[in-house]
Amino acid sequence: MVGSLLGTEVQRVEDPELLRGRGTYVGNLELEGMLHLGFVRSPVAHAQIGGIDVAAAAAAPGIVAAFSAADLDVPIPPPFVDLNPNVKRPPLATDRVRFVGEAVAVVVGESAAAVADAIELVDVDYDPLPVVADPEHALDPEAEQQFPELGSNVAGGYRDSAGADVLAESDVVVRARIENQRVAVVPLEGNVIAVQPGGPDEEYEVTVHVSTQMPHGLRDGVAKAFGWQPERVRVISPHVGGGFGGKAGVISEHAVAIAAAKRLGRPVRWIETRSENMQAMPHGRAQVQYAELGLKRDGTIVGLRCRVIGDSGAYAGWGGALALSSTRMMSQGVYQIPKISYDALAAITNTTPTGAFRGAGRPEAAAMLERLMDLAAAELEMDPIALRRKNFLVPEAFPYKTVVGANYDSGDYALPFDEALRLADYDALRAEQARRIDAGEKVLLGIGVSAYVEITGGGAGDYAEVEVHENGARIKVGTSAHGQGHATSFAMIVSDTLGLPMESIEFVQSDTAEVPRGGGTGGSRSLQIAGSAVQEAGQEVLQKAKELAASRLEASVDDIQLTDGGELGVAGVPSATIAWAELARAAGEDGGRLAANIDFAPGGATFPFGAHVSVVEVDVETGFVRPLRHIAVDDCGRVLNPMIVRGQQHGGAAQGIAQALWEQVTFDAEGNPETGTLADYTIPSAADLPSFEASNTETPSPHNPLGAKGIGESATVGSTPAVQNAVVDALKHLGVRHVDMPTTPERVWKAIQAGGSATHWQEPPAAFDALPVRPADAPDDADEAVA
Repeated sequence: MVGSLLGTEVQRVEDPELLRGRGTYVGNLELEGMLHLGFVRSPVAHAQIGGIDVAAAAAAPGIVAAFSAADLDVPIPPPFVDLNPNVKRPPLATDRVRFVGEAVAVVVGESAAAVADAIELVDVDYDPLPVVADPEHALDPEAEQQFPELGSNVAGGYRDSAGADVLAESDVVVRARIENQRVAVVPLEGNVIAVQPGGPDEEYEVTVHVSTQMPHGLRDGVAKAFGWQPERVRVISPHVGGGFGGKAGVISEHAVAIAAAKRLGRPVRWIETRSENMQAMPHGRAQVQYAELGLKRDGTIVGLRCRVIGDSGAYAGWGGALALSSTRMMSQGVYQIPKISYDALAAITNTTPTGAFRGAGRPEAAAMLERLMDLAAAELEMDPIALRRKNFLVPEAFPYKTVVGANYDSGDYALPFDEALRLADYDALRAEQARRIDAGEKVLLGIGVSAYVEITGGGAGDYAEVEVHENGARIKVGTSAHGQGHATSFAMIVSDTLGLPMESIEFVQSDTAEVPRGGGTGGSRSLQIAGSAVQEAGQEVLQKAKELAASRLEASVDDIQLTDGGELGVAGVPSATIAWAELARAAGEDGGRLAANIDFAPGGATFPFGAHVSVVEVDVETGFVRPLRHIAVDDCGRVLNPMIVRGQQHGGAAQGIAQALWEQVTFDAEGNPETGTLADYTIPSAADLPSFEASNTETPSPHNPLGAKGIGESATVGSTPAVQNAVVDALKHLGVRHVDMPTTPERVWKAIQAGGSATHWQEPPAAFDALPVRPADAPDDADEAVA
């Protein structure tokens, strides 16, 4: 064969059907007799339910049925992460509502318009209760308890027995209360589900068409909730308009739709509106971090102490648990930190439940640590570049186990860091920054840096099948793409392995009837795990093909090789070849298929890393921040398709920059959403962002044959702290040391007015002192805890 296809830029094969309007979204699906479903949602954040009257809605024109929790038997779906089994969310509220947007009833009708009208006819008697909308206030002893049986608003947590001892040998300790604000996922397509009911005599109890990242996980969750065997549930996930962590697992609305379809014996569909999506899809981030970093006078890090509050929202979901798991796991970052004390708790509030969002706990850790590094540099009067270089873990240290138990596979943290600074022309930027200050200009320059490491691809393995047939090849995988380029990447692997043209390779995913098992997509796992399974399956197919070719060409198997023309032939005998189509027919004549399937399990999680440089302008008179440049150098191990990697870097950086500058979900004191529409929640457009300068270094992972690491979330991890640091950097000569995200004009202006008199530390809530001590022998589960 000629040179490898891997490592080259190949245009995405997924795009033509989407560009031509041939997408197969659930919202486009038409099923015979399909009903439409809509939810009645609570307008108050916390109340006892005195009664729910659905009679008028049920009698409305075009309405088939209306149900409250008492009218429809809906099981509670298994949570994606069960932080506290005593704090479960009912699919439809029963005696109490706990956040604005919680579903209290469901209306089913012949048209979406009829349902929308009938929803207004449902009468719910709400008896308001005190509201706790802030996670720190939720920890006050006098705060209203959301679940009185818990005795507090703490859903779970632990503390480290070391406490302040980790800072004892420090010459300098920098401290800050850092808010990693709540953000909305805002996928282009919200949640949507269409359910076809079956019966005892049919193959499936239900066929579920759904926008999800994990079809097999959703199938198993549905089966568990409703008491069915998994093989009696079929899940089909067609094109998905974005997930970003918000579409993992079975949600309450899924369970209600399935129960309604079974009860009525007709297909039903629910399409989430944008306002519903902003209120009800789990939000991300939502941490308050009390962080302290101890150092020697020469800049050597001595210890790190963290006390982190995760806001769970109204129920003990995944979001609050991330403070206890992924954020802790990545708290050491890229640095040599000999001692770490980490306490964490998840607080329950009367707000939308939280969950995963691109990075799921890892961006929060990087943002905390990188802010501390800049604070330390300012306190020690060191260049933030020099401070980081002094404390980097060195390549010779790998594989490396961190103080908190993460098993770093490979790394060279100075490599992308130096490259990012070179591409940015760091010294020239500093010179321009100084010139503007000396000239008394009002628009100042800020240069922010970040160095990060994250975790991807941990946990279980994944399934892949490769089959060669007379017209080409077919790949089946257990992952589920929603924009990442799986079809292209996996076809590249098969084409490279078997010599078949890309256009002859079919890609099958996201249908549990076609693909028997799979882990779905999340945690940047797909290429390194499913891609490795595809490669190994392809190699098995090649070996089978060589054996078939050898028998027909009367040669030794060892002499059979792929030719430059994409056939199998005998080495040194150009005329002795056989085409793949003929080999596929030969396998069929022998009563089999020219196919192989693999369940690939990685040797461990991988740890991508990188460095980002952000350049911003800050108007000191108005506080307005304008991003000028963003340089991202991300190391995701071996790069198979630079174009796809670059696209992931662009998307990740856009979301990370947006968090640093603009995005935040807020509630008023009564728990009412203040950012419930895209008119209020300020996601940026392309016009708000600079052109990204993205490149890569390559440090292969030893844990999979491709040497690949994840890239889907890396730029989100690296970009946010770089931008936040850049904003503060522009103002450091004015005494400003910290500005919480998002760094809005108002916050920046106030920071300028306060200058060096601003206080960025306060004592953490006493609730941390009441937490149980985390046992010294508690399992870290670092390789399993990736979203």
